[in-house]
Amino acid sequence: MNIKIKSLGFTLKEELTDFVNEKVEKFAHLYNKIISCEVCFSVDKSATNENKVCYIRLIIPGNDLLSSAQYKTFEEATAQAVEALERQIEKRKTKLNVTRKSINLI
Repeated sequence: MNIKIKSLGFTLKEELTDFVNEKVEKFAHLYNKIISCEVCFSVDKSATNENKVCYIRLIIPGNDLLSSAQYKTFEEATAQAVEALERQIEKRKTKLNVTRKSINLI
């Protein structure tokens, strides 16, 4: 799986890059058809402290899976976006299994 990490308007620290790679590598164990993963970080111009945004896009055959989260730190935002994508992967796998079973019954 190819992982691309981008930041808009600032330079990423190596610790954040390592953290993202560690979290995103879990997707390869959950779903083996992932082609690549794109992670993008940005800082929202809001008055609150929760202005760190993480967008994650999993490129898979069919429709891509997308997730975003906004928290106080990039690590928290990444963790929440990863959790949301894990739920989406589970739903997709369940849906595919149900479809396969119904095709086999025909």
